[in-house]
Amino acid sequence: QVHLVESGGGLVQPGGSLRLSCSASGNIYSIYTMGWGRQAPGKERELVAAITRSGNTNYVDSVKARFTISRDNAKNTVFLQMNSLKPEDTAVYYCTADATDRISLRLSTYWGQGTQVTVSS
Repeated sequence: QVHLVESGGGLVQPGGSLRLSCSASGNIYSIYTMGWGRQAPGKERELVAAITRSGNTNYVDSVKARFTISRDNAKNTVFLQMNSLKPEDTAVYYCTADATDRISLRLSTYWGQGTQVTVSS
């Protein structure tokens, strides 16, 4: 099993910034693509940013030029720097990782428990 734990959420005013972190632990054999998804009340979960092990990134159009995803492969950690936050960014943000564990060596997609981000004045 691979466990993902997010941190860094909170309340911020419109135009402000937050930095989310996510650390992976457990019987990790290898971690491949990592990412961040979010789910707003009454909406489906969407993947907003992803980064491959080699550092290639992808973003959903609504966060391009405002959010930056990065990772530290040595520490099995992924970050999401969020700038120019808008009220519509309010959601629970989830970390995700495609990984294999040491026991089964099976590739699975894992999700964290989520951290709340609220953008409001």
